Amino acid sequence: MLFIFAVATAWLWYIIGDIPGALEPDNSRPAGVLIDNVRLISMVPGAPESEDERAVLVMGDRITEIGAAGELSAPEGVRIVDGLGYTLIPGLIDAHIHLSDEAELTGYLAHGVTGVRNLSGYPFHLRLSEKIRTGALLGPDFITTGQILNGRGPNETVLQHTVTTDEEARAAVRKQYRAGFRALKVYSNLNPEAFEAILDEAAQLGMSVSGHSPEGVRTAGIPIEKPFEIPWEATLGRGFTTLEHVETLVWHSLRDDLDREKMRSVAAALARSGEAVTPTLYAHKRLVLVAESEGAYLNRPGSDMINPLVTWFSKDAAQFWSQVDPSVYEGPRAGFYLTATGLLHEAGVPLLTGSDSGVFGIIPGESVSRELELLVASGLSPYEALNSATRLNAEILGFEKTGMILPGYRANLVLVPNDPLTDIGAVEFPSGVMIGGHWLDERALDDMKSAARGSGVSTFFRSLMRVIEMKLAA
Repeated sequence: MLFIFAVATAWLWYIIGDIPGALEPDNSRPAGVLIDNVRLISMVPGAPESEDERAVLVMGDRITEIGAAGELSAPEGVRIVDGLGYTLIPGLIDAHIHLSDEAELTGYLAHGVTGVRNLSGYPFHLRLSEKIRTGALLGPDFITTGQILNGRGPNETVLQHTVTTDEEARAAVRKQYRAGFRALKVYSNLNPEAFEAILDEAAQLGMSVSGHSPEGVRTAGIPIEKPFEIPWEATLGRGFTTLEHVETLVWHSLRDDLDREKMRSVAAALARSGEAVTPTLYAHKRLVLVAESEGAYLNRPGSDMINPLVTWFSKDAAQFWSQVDPSVYEGPRAGFYLTATGLLHEAGVPLLTGSDSGVFGIIPGESVSRELELLVASGLSPYEALNSATRLNAEILGFEKTGMILPGYRANLVLVPNDPLTDIGAVEFPSGVMIGGHWLDERALDDMKSAARGSGVSTFFRSLMRVIEMKLAA
C-alpha cells in the first residue's frame, strides 16, 4: 500500500509540474527584433488606418522606434524580420475567457492573443498571473476576477460563490480582496440585498465590478408575464466596468422581446450611462452551429485544443445542443443579437471583444477570430472590430501600455500574412507573435498548437485539482 501510495503521489506530482515546454521562456532570445518593410496598423487615434512600407524596432519588450522601411538600423544582436507582404497589428485581447489550465495559454498565443481577462477566478489564477508578470512563464497578459458571485436560482453552479444576504455578500467580497483579487464578477440570480451589498463593499475596497446585470429572484411568470425583481436599469451608473453578453442584455432589458425599436432605446440608455458591453456573439452562435450540424461542429479541426475536463463536464450539454432544432428559438435570436450589437455600436456604446472561451465547443485563441467576424457582421467595420480587440480592450480593462503600436509601448505584436482590414479573419493565422520580449515565429507557433493538443491527461488532472482547491478554499 505504501508503494502504491508513493507511486500515485509521484505521478500526481509529475502531472502538476508537466507544464508545456512551449511556455518556458527562452533566455537565449535576441536582444530585440526589427520588423522591416511591413504594412502597419498601429490603432493610434488620428493615425491612418493602414500605413505601407514601415519599420518597427523592438528592444527587449518595448517598442523603441517606428520609421520608414529601410530607415531604421538594427543594433548588434537584433533579429531582422522581413515584413514585405505582411501586416503588423497590436496583439489581440480576449476580454472574456474561462481559463482552467496553463496549457490553454498556448492556444491563445498561437492565434495572436497576447492578453486575456479571466472571468471566473480560482486561487491558482493569482499564482499564474504573478508567474506571467515576472516572466517565469510565457503567456498572454493576464487579468482575472475572483470567483463568480451569484444567488440561488436557475443560473447557479457549483463553481460559483452563492450569497443571499447582506452579510454573506460583504464577507465574500472581503474574502476575495484578502486573497489578492481586485476585480469582481456578479451574476444573474443575485437578489437586491446581496447585489447592493456587493457594490457597496466593492466601492469601499476599490474593486472593479463586471458581469451580468442581476435580475433578482426569478419566480413563476418572469419575464414574460411580469417583470424581473431587479430592473436592468438598476445596473446603470453603478460603476460596472463591463456588462457581459448581448443575449443577457436582450433577455433582461427587453424581457426576451426581439423588438428593434425597444433595443434602440436600450442602446441609447447605455450610451448615456457609459458602461461598456462585451457582446460574446460567438458564445451563442456556437450553440446554433452545434445544433445545425447535429453535433459535428464539436469535432471540427482544432477542437482537440479544448480543455478535456471542460469537454468531460459538458458532455450532457453537448448532447442536448446536438439534438435541438435551432430554427425554433436559438436561430432567430442569433440574428437579433447581431442587430442588437449593431444598434449598440450606432449609439456609441463601447464594445469589447470577448469570446467566452473556456466553455464547451470554443477553441482558445481561434475564438477571437470568430468573434471579430461576427462583430463585422453586426455592422462594425474591420478597423472598428480590430480596435475593439486591441486599443479599446486594453484601455477599458486596464492592460497597461499595450493595444497600440507606439514607441514606449510594450511590444505585444502580431504579424499576419494578409490584410485584416479587407478580411478580418486573417488574424487567425499569424506568421509571428511577440510577447514579453520573445519573438515566436511560425515554427514556435506550431509548437504552441502541438502543446495545446498534446497535454490532455496532464491538463485534465491539473484542471480537476484546481477546481477541488477552489471548492476547499470557498
